[in-house]
Amino acid sequence: MSAWSAIAIVAIVGLMTYSMRAVVIVAMANRVIPPPVERALRSVGPAVLSALAVSLAVGGEGGPSLEPAEAVAVVVACLAAWRTKNLIATLFAGMLTLWLLTWLL
Repeated sequence: MSAWSAIAIVAIVGLMTYSMRAVVIVAMANRVIPPPVERALRSVGPAVLSALAVSLAVGGEGGPSLEPAEAVAVVVACLAAWRTKNLIATLFAGMLTLWLLTWLL
């Protein structure tokens, strides 16, 4: 595959992805989201973050694949999530802990 073919494929897939998202945004622009759906959407961010953290902790092939710094960062992020109930604070606490421990160790 040539470089131009790869660039064209990436551009086409990017436009398709953008189009699918834009259609939903434009279609929902003048509609009111029902309260049950809005409540359910509030849980999407924490659910995605939890799924990523569990897949990192469990590992793909045979067992946990966490380094010690990563394990401590996961624990700190869990504590931040429990205390603050705020996704941004959770990400900030976990990533700051990971970066500091990686830098120190």
